Amino acid sequence: MINLKNKNLEISLHLLIWLVLFFLPAAFTIGSETDWSAIFRHFWLQLFFLAIIFYLNYFIIVKWLFEDKRLWFFASNFLLLILLIFVKGQIFELLEPERPKMLGKRPPEGMRYFFDFLIYLIPVAFSIAINASKKMQKAEEMKIEADNIKLQSELKHLKYQLQPHFFFNSLNNIYSLIDFDSEKAKQSVHSLSKLMRHLLYKTDVDKISLSEEIDFLNKYIDLMSLRLNNKTKVYTNFPTKIPSLEVAPLLFISIVENAFKHGVSATQHSDISFKMEIVEDEIHFTASNSNFPKTDTDKSGSGIGVENLQKRLNLLYPEKHEFHSCLNDGMYIAEVKLKTK
Repeated sequence: MINLKNKNLEISLHLLIWLVLFFLPAAFTIGSETDWSAIFRHFWLQLFFLAIIFYLNYFIIVKWLFEDKRLWFFASNFLLLILLIFVKGQIFELLEPERPKMLGKRPPEGMRYFFDFLIYLIPVAFSIAINASKKMQKAEEMKIEADNIKLQSELKHLKYQLQPHFFFNSLNNIYSLIDFDSEKAKQSVHSLSKLMRHLLYKTDVDKISLSEEIDFLNKYIDLMSLRLNNKTKVYTNFPTKIPSLEVAPLLFISIVENAFKHGVSATQHSDISFKMEIVEDEIHFTASNSNFPKTDTDKSGSGIGVENLQKRLNLLYPEKHEFHSCLNDGMYIAEVKLKTK
């Protein structure tokens, strides 16, 4: 449908240009005696030949130039232009056999042919320019389409990479509960099943509502909190009135996972807090946690979470996001600012 509209627009534009050129000499002679035969000989006939040259090049001859058949292109145009110049000269001889003496002698034929040749090169140049611009536009459209396919492929890869990472961390959490609190382990399995239902039905889309994303984060925080002892405090501050905004699914979960992975100690007091603020269409999400860096032997998580988040933000929200992380007084702080529109 779009191609048909573009084609109709192109045809209309061509007709408009030729109609303007056709009526232009008549418009300049309004109010005075119009010599229609002179207009035909010196303007409309020339315009007719220019149209022949343009459309033969536009539809056929110029293609040879872009197909590396340059010899065919130059030879065809040279013969075409010489033929039309000759035909034009013969027509002029028939319509204007004798030039009035008062108008002086005609310029030398070689000079007239030379100037006609230069004039006839103009539609050739225009047809080359138009076809070249079309090829550039088509190449740009193909590049955009290829980039979009690559983008979607990379986003799918990141999403599929994220889900096993999330599942691995959750199972690792449940495993740690089995030995000392089997009841909590059972509860964790039940909570995990709810989260997996969300992963199954809510993440195979481009965007979900912010309220669904917040609900998922709350459930995950509850699941992770089951294994914590009294030395760790978890604070959440999510908005109670959530506007009807949409975000990419699983966008903030990597930060939450990271906070639990590096913010919990079995022997020391630790704090983990999550805060989300919404200002019009902008989301500010902050996670802060006590910093207990994992050792190289600790395999609780693959370490791809935050890197995955940064890649997804770059792909999904180019120039519409900020991501910062830093250490401040023993607290690791990660912050995402996101414009949803």
